[in-house]
Amino acid sequence: MTTATTPSAPTTSTSVTAHQVWLRTRGVLLAVLLLVIAAIALAAARSGDQHGRLDPRSAERNGSRAIAELLKDHGISVRVVTTLQAATSATGPDTTLLVTAPNLLTPHQQDTLRTATTGATGRTVLLGADSVSLGTLAPGVHAKPSTSVVARPPACSLPAALRAGAAETGGIRYAADGLDTDACYPAAGLPSVLVLRQPAGQETVLLGSPDFLYNERLDRQGNASLALQLLGSRPHLVWYLPSLTDPSATDGTTGGDGIPDNDTADGGSSFIELIPSGWLWGTLQLALAAVLAAVWRARRLGPLVTERLPVAIRASESTEGRARLNRKANARDRAAASLRRSTRTRMAALVGVSPREAHSPAVLLPALSTRIGPAHRDLTALLFGPAPTDDSALVRLADQLDSLEREVRTS
Repeated sequence: MTTATTPSAPTTSTSVTAHQVWLRTRGVLLAVLLLVIAAIALAAARSGDQHGRLDPRSAERNGSRAIAELLKDHGISVRVVTTLQAATSATGPDTTLLVTAPNLLTPHQQDTLRTATTGATGRTVLLGADSVSLGTLAPGVHAKPSTSVVARPPACSLPAALRAGAAETGGIRYAADGLDTDACYPAAGLPSVLVLRQPAGQETVLLGSPDFLYNERLDRQGNASLALQLLGSRPHLVWYLPSLTDPSATDGTTGGDGIPDNDTADGGSSFIELIPSGWLWGTLQLALAAVLAAVWRARRLGPLVTERLPVAIRASESTEGRARLNRKANARDRAAASLRRSTRTRMAALVGVSPREAHSPAVLLPALSTRIGPAHRDLTALLFGPAPTDDSALVRLADQLDSLEREVRTS
């Protein structure tokens, strides 16, 4: 008994084989593999000391490990906390509380922090505080537009500033009227370092810019001296790094119906501001890489190359094939436009109109009227009219164009 076999589809010259696919994609796959290996190796090599901006554990350029080690060498204990509860519980007369991002705190967190520090004789240092947080954490102080960070003289009587001398300060500037303050390192008449004293002995230090605390800037000018004196005035330093995962960030920020309170909606930071800068730069780099890859692939295709067809195709077959495509797409407008364009081109040659003006009604129609006499039909609608509404109208249009062209040829 014979078994019928199904013939396999013939392979054409345009079929892509597996070997060709591999040759085309191996370069991209190799590049991606090398990129992944390099990323893993880099992450493994640097995973031990990678921390965020202003982190006293970070040895990166924008970290603050250098000042933390300097404080420890002078007998100051440095404790890193990431929750509001840990920060407020550590406040006391012998403690300096450093808040690295006061503007990221919710209004509820700001109220809690203010309550914990009010009446205490310790020191609170706020980095880059602006109008979002000053109203709660430093009442009576107003933020002014920021300025560039450059070396500036202290220009005040604060002993710590006088001993440090010129330091790289700037950023947000502050204005305080009627308060007991030391206004230092002014820029355009407004201080960028402000020490606010409370009657109970508690101090609040406002630093318009934290740049002089970075590892890369600590050895410049009097940055190290100023940082050491502002942060080392008490035996203990609590370094508060606000975290988005802090449970207190959601306490008191929503009403009973789950809708955010107005003070949180008005005073909170936007979603873009909460995204770490590294993610934004990474997204930009990926987008740029995608664009470059698209350009590379487009250029790899090269210019169009004409080649002779392997077989001869009759013109009638090409015409029928295009007609079937137009009919399948219901493209009566394209079919009618093609018929009219071809008819106008042929008739223009018969009546002495140049090919460039064959599709101009103002030139072609008068020439046709002169050739065939007073028109018994509307030549404008026939040669330049709207597209047919159905297939029957398209067939009638083709017949009328043929009739008109025969009339022009025989006249």
